[in-house]
Amino acid sequence: MTETPDVVVLREGTEGLSMESYAEKLRERLPDRTVALARTPRRERELVPEARVVTGITVDDDLLDRAERLELFACTFAGTDHVPMDALAERGVAVTNAGGIHAPGIAEQAIGNMLVFARRLHEGWRRKERAEWRHFQSREFTDSTVTVVGLGSIGRALVQRLRGFEVGTIGVRYTPSKGGPTDEVVGFDDDAIHDSLSRSEYVVLACPLTDATRGLIGEAELATMRTDAVLVNVARGGLVDTDALVAALRSNGIRGAALDVTDPEPLPADHPLWTLENCLITPHTGGHTPRHWDRLADIVARNVERLDAGAELVNLVYAPGSR
Repeated sequence: MTETPDVVVLREGTEGLSMESYAEKLRERLPDRTVALARTPRRERELVPEARVVTGITVDDDLLDRAERLELFACTFAGTDHVPMDALAERGVAVTNAGGIHAPGIAEQAIGNMLVFARRLHEGWRRKERAEWRHFQSREFTDSTVTVVGLGSIGRALVQRLRGFEVGTIGVRYTPSKGGPTDEVVGFDDDAIHDSLSRSEYVVLACPLTDATRGLIGEAELATMRTDAVLVNVARGGLVDTDALVAALRSNGIRGAALDVTDPEPLPADHPLWTLENCLITPHTGGHTPRHWDRLADIVARNVERLDAGAELVNLVYAPGSR
């Protein structure tokens, strides 16, 4: 006998976090609804056909074929390029994402990377490993100029946290006429990009990867950047021409780079980026947070209530009838 759940949590986890914990967070927020965790493929086949809301990394087409009650698929990632959007659209199923839940952690990591370069903490770590008590000079982050490319949830969270550091900020967005939280806001046209790069000690990439932004930072842009500039990429590896970045780092064309994402990814063990002392690399961990499920459960629970009220969903990626 199958249940009639309001929300089904699929079995595949995210970032090593337990889906059981996610289901429990949803139950806390939706005490009057039935939240079921599908622990096995068989349970997914039993539960999904009866659900109004399904949440997980993605959903298989064979499950969708039987999901006649499904109204919403809530993706547990910010990106939905791996989700069968066409199949969901054909069935009139709305799609939401986890956009914004990673913003605080990613913003903190970007600031941490800039402070590492400002205070040369990575050099301190190297000397500690050699038990070498020998002084080195550092810089101040104060009075620097930081260009933030992308003023979405991550860019806004970053700018908010930069306010106490007494730095100047330039924001880059598609529609600069909308303004933003930075001291200046410019567009993505070449002249504006190059002008902001030429004035910035730190450039943080926090924008989506699209046809328009792929290779945004290439040989020409790196040539425009100051020789004391640091590139911080917390968005997607494809925003940067990797070969051009390696060349700029090797020749001291820029001071350094901090990469939480790379192209290719994962970065091969023999890639030259690993050998460069002026390049910091983390394996796409910037978005990790122990509050992942709390924040996502808030979004999904709010949308369950909005479904009942016929209100517009939050974090909406696709709405039935929008194509």
